[in-house]
Amino acid sequence: MSVQTSAITVRASTDADIPAIAALYADHVLHGTASFEEVPPDEAEMARRRADILARGLPYLVAECEGRLAGYAYAGLYRTRSAYRFTLENSVYVAEGMGRRGIGRALLLPLIKACEAAGYRRMVAVIGDSANHGSIGLHGACGFRPVGVLPAVGFKFGRWLDSVLMERPLGEGSDSLPTG
Repeated sequence: MSVQTSAITVRASTDADIPAIAALYADHVLHGTASFEEVPPDEAEMARRRADILARGLPYLVAECEGRLAGYAYAGLYRTRSAYRFTLENSVYVAEGMGRRGIGRALLLPLIKACEAAGYRRMVAVIGDSANHGSIGLHGACGFRPVGVLPAVGFKFGRWLDSVLMERPLGEGSDSLPTG
């Protein structure tokens, strides 16, 4: 799978992307509030996490722009209990300095499409920090609606952080019973 939008190319991630993915995520961990992790995972851990997503048959995409990895996105299980089996949680990370170029949307829309094609019915976004207006706006533009805020559930950089919950149906959503 490879999709090109102007100067952005979105494709399935490969093992060779792990160093760039790990570096991009480390920047978010060390300097941002999109992730509530405080210590960046090493490349081996990022490779393990990606392998877990792929082993479940779920998408893990990367975006390239201006000759470098500019972002990545994946869908994982929302919860592990069987009743949640038709619901996924998405994650989207864009490299520092690459925001507001359409990279997030270029990643999220094909991620949604792949999850719909796989038969999933609902996608949840758990957005770190209620001040993360970029992610909230991105998700809203891609059909997500706000469903709640968990106030002060994280503590990072000497302050309390909220989690914003947004969701959207996938495919038929809850309009019909699943077949699997």
